[in-house]
Amino acid sequence: NELIERYHYLRYSPLNGAQMRYLVFSRERLLAAMGFCAAAWALAPRDQFIGWSPSQREQRLHRVVNNARFLVPPWVQSHNLASRILALAARNLPQHWLERYGYRPVLLETFVDPQLYSGTCYRAANWIYVGKTKGRGKRERHNRRILPVKDVFLLPLHPRFREICCSELQQKTTDAT
Repeated sequence: NELIERYHYLRYSPLNGAQMRYLVFSRERLLAAMGFCAAAWALAPRDQFIGWSPSQREQRLHRVVNNARFLVPPWVQSHNLASRILALAARNLPQHWLERYGYRPVLLETFVDPQLYSGTCYRAANWIYVGKTKGRGKRERHNRRILPVKDVFLLPLHPRFREICCSELQQKTTDAT
């Protein structure tokens, strides 16, 4: 938390919902800090990319995980390190999430401020650019832009992520006797 507070442009804030944090080391040398948490509730570019209905999103949103923080500290200099760390996290996170929460995520999302970063490390790690946010943030309730518009990147973790996210919902039936 201290690393993120001190060196990440968004500073520290508590992560939402289910979450996992990583510190990445090479021997004793700290290389990066990462935070993953619950996905954004409504995100038009992601929702269009998946192709799910509002009811499917409500039932399956937990299968999407947000890479809310990614920091390579300023004293770490290494070509391609960020994209390698992102790829490593994408390989390991589904199993770690399963062990902690009992299910595997099928898609990762993240937001990149294009005024500060180009998203090169995400592109190099095979994340897909799908559009831009509206700049409203999770707390805005009056449809106003209150935050910078950010680029949205997604990374499928499962080859059938759309099928998993969009399959018919299981209906619970009860006897009315």
